[in-house]
Amino acid sequence: MDLLLEAEQFEKAKMSHMSTSDRVVASRKAKALILAINKVYKKTKDAHLMEVMKVLTEKKRKIEKRIKGVPRV
Repeated sequence: MDLLLEAEQFEKAKMSHMSTSDRVVASRKAKALILAINKVYKKTKDAHLMEVMKVLTEKKRKIEKRIKGVPRV
């Protein structure tokens, strides 16, 4: 599966020292990967695909947290 290989490469990519535009691109790529894997998951119900989606979702959350910044009170 190309999706799993691409997801693994995305997961292992370094996310430090990224510009804001790089973070936006990474966030969009993560979203596209998650949606593509989800389509396959709906048909196969493979537990491994769900685990991959969970990892990608967490990585995406971290990226988006850095984009939005820390909320100030």
